[in-house]
Formats: sequence, C-alpha cells, structure tokens
Amino acid sequence: MRSVYWVCTLVVCCGLTSIVWPQDKSSAPESRSKVCVAVVNNQTSNSLMEDRMTERLARGLSDSKLIGMVMDSLTTKDRQLHSTIENAEEVKSRECDYLVLTQVSDPRAHPTEMSIPSISIGGKAPSTDVSDPMGGQSRAPARDTLDVNFAVFRTGSPKALLNTRISDQVSANVSDSLMQAVDREANRIGHDLRKK
Repeated sequence: MRSVYWVCTLVVCCGLTSIVWPQDKSSAPESRSKVCVAVVNNQTSNSLMEDRMTERLARGLSDSKLIGMVMDSLTTKDRQLHSTIENAEEVKSRECDYLVLTQVSDPRAHPTEMSIPSISIGGKAPSTDVSDPMGGQSRAPARDTLDVNFAVFRTGSPKALLNTRISDQVSANVSDSLMQAVDREANRIGHDLRKK
C-alpha cells in the first residue's frame, strides 16, 4: 500500500515538474502570422466566382509561417486599393497581422491610367482550330486580358507593403483561368511576407 502511495506521489510530482519547468524552445511551436484576405472585388463585366477565388488565395497563403483567413468584408471598389472601415474593424477583431486586398479589373476600362508594375502570365498559345490552314502554327487569336490588382498592408498602416498587378489573358471560362493568377498572387505575397 505504501509503495502505491510513493508511485502516485512520484507521478504527480513529475507531472507538475513538466508543467512548471520551461519547455525546450526548439519544441515550442513557432508563431505564425495571420493574413486576413478580403473578398475579391470584381470590377469587370465578367461573371466571376469571387468567394472561390478568395478561399483559394487564403489557402495558398497558409503554410508553416502564415495563416490565411477569409474575411467577410469586401475589397474596396476604388482603383487605388486601401483598407475600408469594414476591413479595418474585421482585421482588428480577427487579430490579423496583415490585410490582403484583391480587385479584378479590365485594363480597357482605364486606358489612360499610369500602369503599376505587373506580372504577365498566359502568353500567346498556338491555335487549336483544326480548320486552320497553317496546321495550328498560325498566330493565336487575340484574347481579352484582365488585371488582378492586389495590395498587402500591415495592420494599422495605410502604406502598402506590396502593391502590384497580374495581367492574365483569359480563356472561355474566365473564373477558371483567373485561378492561376490567384495562385501566382499567393506565391508573390507569401514570398514577400516570409522575408519580414
């Protein structure tokens, strides 16, 4: 009976020691920055799946150093991306470190606007029309181009850490073709934030 008492006492003491004794820092989980992703704003006449694009962007940002979180509030409709009152309140309530704003626009709607640095994807593809007399080697038919404008802000700062655009030549299924642009956006943002 006495040996059972000592064994129980030893187990309790060892348990308390592990709680009180500081854990090895190498085994402690590394803190991850929270990145709030506002709902993509569609400023084109095309029908897009903004919620799906937003979710994909948040998933693309999540890794061992970042946590992508989908927000309820929308990206601003203004051409110059900035945080709205709704964005700021939600970022604060979710305790995010960064805010990502994304807007899809048609460059033809703003032909005189000075351009910001862009990343171009979806180069000219050969024609797949079997009636093409050049056997598919003729110049590709012109396709519409849409811009995916995005900016990243540190919470509480009005100045963007990153503000750029990805130009994408869209295919017949605009929503699906823009998913590649969203993936590239996530890669670019993730690369920049991991260096901070």
